[in-house]
Amino acid sequence: MAFGIKRDELERWKQDVDNGDISFLTHYWVDDRFPGCSTVTKVGCCDLDKLESWGKQYGLQREWMDLRGKYPHFDLFGDRQRDILQREGHLEQLNKLQKSKIKKHE
Repeated sequence: MAFGIKRDELERWKQDVDNGDISFLTHYWVDDRFPGCSTVTKVGCCDLDKLESWGKQYGLQREWMDLRGKYPHFDLFGDRQRDILQREGHLEQLNKLQKSKIKKHE
């Protein structure tokens, strides 16, 4: 289940993916298969070769792409998520969610 994003953020991500851009979308996420992970970043692009090439630089394999639905993407979480977001200059997406999570618990 995804939450913690605004509709315009999701729509912008979808449009960027459709346009063949590498696009990042970070949101809260709950999945019992991944205990301790409360966020996921979807890195999408409709050009599968471009997405594969992008992923290779971070050790991601083509078979790890989520190809279900209309928006092909890699799912990033945990340490790999933080590392890649930092290297790509998109860490603010993750930091924003973590700050709002801390404020809710204060």
